[in-house]
Amino acid sequence: MHATLPLLSETNFPAIRRAGLATLQVNLGYRCNQSCLHCHVNAGPGRKEEMDCETVDAVLQFMRHAGVQQLDLTGGAPEMNSNFRYLVECATREGIRVTDRCNLTILMEPGFEDLAVFLADHRVEVVASLPCYLEENVDGQRGDGVFEKSLAALKQLNHLGYGRPDTGLVLNLMYNPVGPSLPPSQQQLEADYREALRARYGIGFSQLFVLANMPIQRFGSTLVSRGEFESYMELLRGAHRPENLSTVMCRSLVSIDWQGYVYDCDFNQMLGLVWQSGQGTRIHISDLAEEPIEGREIAIADHCFGCTAGQGSSCGGAIAGD
Repeated sequence: MHATLPLLSETNFPAIRRAGLATLQVNLGYRCNQSCLHCHVNAGPGRKEEMDCETVDAVLQFMRHAGVQQLDLTGGAPEMNSNFRYLVECATREGIRVTDRCNLTILMEPGFEDLAVFLADHRVEVVASLPCYLEENVDGQRGDGVFEKSLAALKQLNHLGYGRPDTGLVLNLMYNPVGPSLPPSQQQLEADYREALRARYGIGFSQLFVLANMPIQRFGSTLVSRGEFESYMELLRGAHRPENLSTVMCRSLVSIDWQGYVYDCDFNQMLGLVWQSGQGTRIHISDLAEEPIEGREIAIADHCFGCTAGQGSSCGGAIAGD
């Protein structure tokens, strides 16, 4: 695995500061039932990292203290964490809106047969990864058979009411390019997805989000190996739009790793750009309530251009109009 931080550290990305905290994004661990080429977390079946119950309780305690009402759960496959259901149950009981970033195929794994029903019962918003509506593209990026399992999972979620406007059960799909290119227009691609999935498979969904691939971890290493890293960075830098700076996700989101340490975003987390106190020690979620958040300078590197290029990119999809 090629380290990409040394290639990203020298940057002319504009300095930015945090606004108010709206979303706490928690990485519950790097274990996953898939090993995707684009994965910026380098997740897979062989990873053992998992957030423990003590840290989960610290997350809940901070959210109560700070009054944050949006909890965004990611991984790996966050559902593979043994404390996933406990965290969801506690958060939703307190009126916190929970998002599960789901790879879909986890719903088809042995031992997870009731997961979709659990998500629906707790009205968890699902953001489901589906990088294309064509089988060859999905399986080429995520492995043989992933497309077929993903469709089965989507049909199961639809059966429970997900993706229908009359139920309030939100099912958003997430698209990312197969290779080193910017995502197409989110608005147009959403229309294409709707037509293809409805006509071919009878599947519906709420919205489509597009996300640019970040030049870090597995995807970044692949770019280095193929001699495409610098050309991809030139693409991102050349497409930078200053107006996207006001709405990048790191201004209103804080990211927590599986050990409880604090970062500006999930991408910074994967690069090890951890928050530090004035004494130079890493800041843990259990200490975050004592730290000033609004106005804090955000740690930047060249990968940040991935969030401001073109229509912009965030965990909530494009951040600007086409």
